[in-house]
Amino acid sequence: MSSLTETAEKIKNMEIRGAGRIARAAALALKEEALSVPAKDIGEFNAKMREAFRTLYTTRPTAVSLPNALRIVMRYKADNVEDARRQIAANADAFIAGSEHAVQQIGEIGARRLRDGDTIMTHCNSSAAAAILTAAFRQGKRINVIATETRPRMQGLITVDVLAKAGVPTTLILDSAVRYFMKKVDTVVVGADAITVNGNLINKIGTSQLALAAHEARVPFMVAAETYKFSPRTLLGELVEIEERDPAEVLPPEKRKQWPGLTVRNPAFDITPHQYIDLICTEIGAIPPEMAFWVITEKLGWEIEEPGDEAARGI
Repeated sequence: MSSLTETAEKIKNMEIRGAGRIARAAALALKEEALSVPAKDIGEFNAKMREAFRTLYTTRPTAVSLPNALRIVMRYKADNVEDARRQIAANADAFIAGSEHAVQQIGEIGARRLRDGDTIMTHCNSSAAAAILTAAFRQGKRINVIATETRPRMQGLITVDVLAKAGVPTTLILDSAVRYFMKKVDTVVVGADAITVNGNLINKIGTSQLALAAHEARVPFMVAAETYKFSPRTLLGELVEIEERDPAEVLPPEKRKQWPGLTVRNPAFDITPHQYIDLICTEIGAIPPEMAFWVITEKLGWEIEEPGDEAARGI
């Protein structure tokens, strides 16, 4: 199995989780493929890189960071194979470094929004959201975190592990206990898999119930999102596809066969309307959701939507 195929399988099977980690892993896999794939001329190289692009692109349809990262890495124009290899490798390195720096920036900016003594609720696992929480704790703010389990894949346990290693006091709760505990919460901080042009949030299933409970309790709701998680395609009217995963994640086949007529649904994400979001914390600053249009058109531009080289087209 090639490195690229192995990475694609790990993304698809959620061995690699979190939109930012998925994007960085895909960028690295594309770089390694570009440096190792045999090609006698630029035409053959472009064809093989298009195939590599497709292999990674189709693994997780909802995580906008993945196609955005792939398009950034594939933004090359070369007349020969060696130039193409160098450009793709440089693009990947720049993207990975920028992504990691973005998480640090988000942590520093978002931590300023948290106060000493705050209790923060979070959901699923997000490197950007965790960066805010750990940065606030390092600043000496005595915060407490309430983390959801995030069924059925239990990504909340990853968050618990990250916070425990940082020394942040953390309480783990059932997803269904969100509204019960919201009265004890000062701020909600979650990550993002995608931000649409109108500022809606696509994130792990269950995020919208946190937003609704926070809105009811008048608790601020903060989203941590790198700018490459904003979706240029929604500017053209496309809807973000909500991934549905294997029902076996919810109910094992040996138990499910007890009820032959039972249907099990397992959506991986839900949509939180922008009206329930107070701000989106990005590496370029904390913005209201209404500024998503500006981020997509001015910060990202059209280059992510329309890769400059023929090698990235025809998906």
